[in-house]
Amino acid sequence: MWRKLLEACLFGILEGITEWLPISSTGHLILLRRYLHSSFDNDFFELFEVVIQLGAILAVLVVFFDTLCPLFGENTAERRRSARALWARLCLALLPSALVGFLFDDLLDAYFYRASSVAAALILYGILFLLVDRRGREELPSLGAAQVSTRKAFCVGCFQVLSLLPGTSRSGSTILGGMLVGLSRSDAAAFSFLLGVPTMMGASLLKGVKFFAEGGVLVPEEWAALAVGTLTAFLVSLVTVRFLCDFVRKHTFAPFGVYRILLGCAVLADAWWHR
Repeated sequence: MWRKLLEACLFGILEGITEWLPISSTGHLILLRRYLHSSFDNDFFELFEVVIQLGAILAVLVVFFDTLCPLFGENTAERRRSARALWARLCLALLPSALVGFLFDDLLDAYFYRASSVAAALILYGILFLLVDRRGREELPSLGAAQVSTRKAFCVGCFQVLSLLPGTSRSGSTILGGMLVGLSRSDAAAFSFLLGVPTMMGASLLKGVKFFAEGGVLVPEEWAALAVGTLTAFLVSLVTVRFLCDFVRKHTFAPFGVYRILLGCAVLADAWWHR
């Protein structure tokens, strides 16, 4: 029991950090699960790693509450219209990945959830981050995530489709996509965080429905592990989201590009060592 709760806490910490930084939670989970010799069985872990994202989502809702839910403070008609328009753009941006994920979820897991695919995605997108930041070192003026146009929002949503490949990183693909369509680093990061709310809610719901529809049953200690992992992911995500929002105002994403390349090499080395 205590081992499962400790594992849940460790995975929650990892989720809270890597879900929002553009460094791929999948690559880190592969390594941590390998070296922890996790006691979670495969079916439960597939559910667990998606459901604890709900904790990360709650952190974004807390940090961006005034933007997403302008219910308090200066609750003007303009702020309410802005929030409704933002939610509409987020739902539009969600459509491409939701459609592709619904149709090909099992196929992607079967053919791409392996060390070589994860490592290749880590290294490729690490190189892309270095190239994009090198091309545009001058930071564009920030207009705010709520001011992202409908066209740019949809384009970012199309880039999110790439995150269905393990190792790509949802935040990494959407931040990179946002920068490529002309958003500032800070706006690309903020819009990526906001887009994660409907995306991860949908993914968690889909995974939960599939798990129980296929006859999955959770014992009390597994429910406890889900609760601990979700709470931990929430608390760590609060710190991570605020950190990245401050970081991108003064720094480029180049350090994350270098880190992704190193992590990709580590995943390849780990797979070679354990083959």
